[in-house]
Parts: sequence; C-alpha cells; structure tokens
Amino acid sequence: MKTLPTFIFDLDGVITNTEDYHFDAWKSICIKLNYDLSPEKNEELKGVSRSECLEKILKWANQSLDSKEFKKLLNTKNELYLKKISNIDSSNIIEGVDDFIKKAKHRNHTIALYSSSKNARFILRKLNLYSYFDAIVDGNSVKASKPDPEGFILASKLTKSNPEDCVVFEDSEAGIIAGNKINMTTIGIGVSNKLEIADKVYKRFEEIKLKEF
Repeated sequence: MKTLPTFIFDLDGVITNTEDYHFDAWKSICIKLNYDLSPEKNEELKGVSRSECLEKILKWANQSLDSKEFKKLLNTKNELYLKKISNIDSSNIIEGVDDFIKKAKHRNHTIALYSSSKNARFILRKLNLYSYFDAIVDGNSVKASKPDPEGFILASKLTKSNPEDCVVFEDSEAGIIAGNKINMTTIGIGVSNKLEIADKVYKRFEEIKLKEF
C-alpha cells in the first residue's frame, strides 16, 4: 500500500500573503539605512531568518552596525510587521490553499508547517488554520534557517515521516533548495523563475490536484 505523503507548508507567500507586510517593514528599515529595497532584492529575503535578512541588507547597503543597533533594528522591524498583521483573519488566506489543506486532512494526510517566521503560530491562529497542523516548526525551533534543511528534518521527525515521503510547498528559492537537499518532493508556488529547481511548479494552489499525491 502506498504511503500517504506528509505535506509540509511554508507560511509567507504560500498560506498567506503576509510577505507583502514583511516587504513593507523591511523597506521602512532600509529607509533608515539610506538603501532602497527593490522587489527583486526582496525575493532573496524570502524564507530567510530576520537576522540573516538584516545581514543581507547591510551588505547590499555597504554598511555595518554594532550589536546593540543591530538588535534594535531587528526589534523595530518585528514591531512594524506585527502592527501590520494585527488585523489579519481568514480572508487573508491565499485562495485555494485552505481548501487543499482541508481536503488533504480529510484524506488523512499528515500536515506540517515549516516557516522561518517566529510569529508563525500567532499567524496560523489569526487565520483559523492552527488546528489543521500536526506539527509546527518555526524560527524559534531551529538554529539554521533555509536553505539549511534543519527545519524540514525536524518537521519530518515530529510527524514520524521519512524525508522522501514528504512534499514541500514553497514560494522561495531557499526553501526549495532546503527540501531538495534531503530528497523531499518540492513544489514551487508562484511565478518566480527561481522556483524552476523544484520538482514541479504551479502558479496557484487551484492548479494542484490532490490525487497527484
């Protein structure tokens, strides 16, 4: 009998479009650094931890900060982001993904989340999706963020799944690379050409048929 694969979802850009709020918050931080963050450069921040994002931005801006100022900017960014997401609800779920998750759950697929966000649990509760997840791995759970596969390895252990029996849904190059490293099936969601390294790419969840798995 074929093993039902475990589905591991990213959060930002896959379940909800809070990535736009991240972009806005980072742009505000970049203004303080006299750096203009472009949408193209923002693509490189997807799936990456908050501190690593700031390290990338400082490198692009050719600037450096002492540890105190670095932490201050990280906290400011998070405060801006939390303010922006404070009023989100189920209407902020990306079209099609909630239906896919609910049908998968009905068919007894194990459902997990791996997001670099340290606010992942808070967001899932705001979206009324928290109860559908059998395991949640977030930025508080790992030392190394994507493209390191640590979070995906932890998600597979928490769900008692072999990595090769897991399907990853990602909108970031870093997430796809991480899943590929440990032979998980990777599904790219979106239109970025950086997703072409995934096993399959779909523009949106409505294109995906659950019976494919």
